Amino acid sequence: MAEQTSVPAPGAAYADRPILVTGAAGFIGYHVARRYLAAGRRVVGIDNLSPYYDPKLKTARLAELGRFDGFLFRKVDVADPSAMATIFEAHEPTLVLHLAAQPGVRHSLHKPHDYVSANLAGFLNVLEGCRHHGVRHLVYASSSSVYGAVTAEPFNEHLPADHPVSLYGATKRANELMAHSYSHLFDLPATGLRFFTVYGPWGRPDMALFLFSRAILAGDPVPVFGQGKMRRSFTYVDDIVEGVVRIADRPAVASTAWNGGDPDVATAAAPWRIYNIGSDRSVGLEEMIDTLEAALGRKAVRDYQPMQAGDVRATAADVADLFEAVGYRPETSLEEGFARFVAWYRSYYQT
Repeated sequence: MAEQTSVPAPGAAYADRPILVTGAAGFIGYHVARRYLAAGRRVVGIDNLSPYYDPKLKTARLAELGRFDGFLFRKVDVADPSAMATIFEAHEPTLVLHLAAQPGVRHSLHKPHDYVSANLAGFLNVLEGCRHHGVRHLVYASSSSVYGAVTAEPFNEHLPADHPVSLYGATKRANELMAHSYSHLFDLPATGLRFFTVYGPWGRPDMALFLFSRAILAGDPVPVFGQGKMRRSFTYVDDIVEGVVRIADRPAVASTAWNGGDPDVATAAAPWRIYNIGSDRSVGLEEMIDTLEAALGRKAVRDYQPMQAGDVRATAADVADLFEAVGYRPETSLEEGFARFVAWYRSYYQT
């Protein structure tokens, strides 16, 4: 692996005004906000504290962030246009990290309107705020789910991503296209980051690592979907954060090489860019469970089941563009990352 380059303290270019982090009580939003606060940056965090999963975990994350003098929290729903306009008017952020969303592939099968409200209308309100308040860079969370039916591996940003297999993935792809229109029309620098299966301390309780840990410790069966043949680019949250803060300090610029006759789908003639952030090692579900068993010191009872609707059989991240842009690629091993998660889980839940 090539040597990773060092960078200045995150957010130095935006020290004149606070950084806005949407979804600050969420898993990734919490970690990103904490990173900037630890570097001495001022952060305005917003979240609607949705009950999609236990809000107690969200309030506990906020309590951790509240230990920093530079943190200001406002309970705001990104889908509320008036409240979002007020946030932008009151704080005039120059860097916006949009990490709020309605997550979950399977939830989108039953509650589709939640995704239209949070992920489409909410993102529009963010774009409008950026447009009208001189934001120098909008960085927003996309997802590996946009690749959908694509089977060419590893997934790279220059592949078409127009066949999502879940509404969640479709809304994330829509975000990328909405951002492009604002970059084109209003010269708004916007960068979309496609995250791959993020895990780690303070993670989401609906994610596999959390669910499997709970089941194994309780002696309950672990549902192994896809008959154990599924693979994922499991990515430790600190690696995601490192990619976010490095990209945030490099506002998207228009590509002088972009050609409308042979369009590159990851770049544009506008200040718009797409990057993958994920481990470049795709891990099988069986290996994932083996590694978790070792971290927990317990054996799992495996319950093999077929694929679930909306799932894809494999994800594999190509992060060459990320490394070329900022000299970084995720590097935390599965063993190290799982050990850190398990240590946090046992401490937080006293198991």
